[in-house]
Amino acid sequence: DHTGRLSPLGRQMAEFPLDPPQCQMLIVSCEMECSAEVLIIVSMLSVPSIFYRPKGREEEADNVMEKFSVPESDHLTFLNVYQQWKMNKYSSNWANEHFIHIKALKKVREVRQQLHDIMVQQKLTVKSCGTNWDVIRKCICSAYFYQAARLKGIGEYVNLRTGMPCHLHLTSALYGLGTSPEYVVYHE
Repeated sequence: DHTGRLSPLGRQMAEFPLDPPQCQMLIVSCEMECSAEVLIIVSMLSVPSIFYRPKGREEEADNVMEKFSVPESDHLTFLNVYQQWKMNKYSSNWANEHFIHIKALKKVREVRQQLHDIMVQQKLTVKSCGTNWDVIRKCICSAYFYQAARLKGIGEYVNLRTGMPCHLHLTSALYGLGTSPEYVVYHE
């Protein structure tokens, strides 16, 4: 009877206050040597939307948000925002000028530090892949493979496992690309 017993990977995953796919992404990122970046992405997923659109300034906010957009990846867009904030010395003024909730970013930074501490405690290596973002995409796919969808029609996707219809959200970096990717993975 193996009830209550966890594999070494399961024990590692149990240490993180994350959903299983996010744990999977973080652990795989250590093997793929992009854990520094995935650590940020996972932390960004822990907060509600970081962007805001003030009434009367929606178009201005959308234009600023677009500047952060990494084509074909909301996850990499989140990473880009955090890295830009870090390059600007975690400035509150910078965040406000870019229509980003500073409280959300501060929470992300706090979560990132907590997860980093757990990684160190679990003897998981925190290593950067630099600008090799394709390896990060592979980690994301390893975590959300069960939430993979195929393009069915104009702007409509179907989950590969369940056949459930899915649509791109208006705030997605994929929305309005001009072309719809044939396949997507999503976290929600």
